[in-house]
Amino acid sequence: MLHLRVIATPDQSAAVTDLLAAERGVTHLVVLPGAARQPAGDLITCDVVRESADSVLRGLRRLGVEAQGGIAADDVELAISVAADRAAREAPGSGADAVVWDEIAAKTGEQTELSGTYLVLIIVATMIAGIGVLLDQPILIVGAMVVGPEFGPLAAICVGLLRRRFDTVWRSLQAIVVGFLAAMVATVLSTWALTAVGLVNRGMLLADRPLTDFIWRPDALSWVVGLLAGVAGMLSLTSKKSGSLVGVLISVTTVPAAANVAVAGAYGVWDEAGGSAIQLIINVCAIVLAGLLTLAVQQLGWWNLARRSRSGRTRPTAGSTPTSGG
Repeated sequence: MLHLRVIATPDQSAAVTDLLAAERGVTHLVVLPGAARQPAGDLITCDVVRESADSVLRGLRRLGVEAQGGIAADDVELAISVAADRAAREAPGSGADAVVWDEIAAKTGEQTELSGTYLVLIIVATMIAGIGVLLDQPILIVGAMVVGPEFGPLAAICVGLLRRRFDTVWRSLQAIVVGFLAAMVATVLSTWALTAVGLVNRGMLLADRPLTDFIWRPDALSWVVGLLAGVAGMLSLTSKKSGSLVGVLISVTTVPAAANVAVAGAYGVWDEAGGSAIQLIINVCAIVLAGLLTLAVQQLGWWNLARRSRSGRTRPTAGSTPTSGG
């Protein structure tokens, strides 16, 4: 359930209130005339179940509320109310499967910024994975996967493509490309530095690495893993499930491959660097494709559900007599 706070101008307030009152998934509707000061207007609050939130937000946007007022939404962790239970029962669909597009757009939009924190995290993750590759230590690979932040921009690419927000796609691509390039350059430098002090050497890369050599040997399963990671990641994003665990699944196909490119390049083992680069490209493309298809299926499913719900509301009740035109 979401808690909405709407500031509406006096001439919009009645329309906003009517829209919210007519929605079956809305409850706890409160109108405070003249309570808002900046921007000035009426403060309207309500709780809305997640399965109705997207249609409510679309309706508010159609009224132009955000142009002169504002809309804010917060998650409601606990609601003890018979009215809230009734709203959840009457709203079509399941809250666990609901997609709130404005929420997803806001969440992914924040992660397209090429910030210092993002760069540090992806560089650190790739350097850790580079050491894990040389030591053939899966535990270090897992640690790198936990740190890796690259799923945010990948998810933003999927949302941007589906919603035709190409500025978001461009910013996300920049974050992915610049982030991985910076991470690989830093990993090359760190590998040279560790080699210079005698902590690692080229022989460690050329030795048998049964636990991590999958990273640079792309095959059909690489594509399958990338697709599954994209589906899991997007469902995590839209359903607010365990993001950290899904981040591990996403990173298993990206950060380690980038690290192996850097380490192999640092030692001039170009066949392994090339294999890792192909692995990275395959996995990124598979994640984006799977994420985009997952979003498209979810959108189509909710459109169909909303259409059936609307047709159910307008269907004549049993025993009613249709009127004839005169």
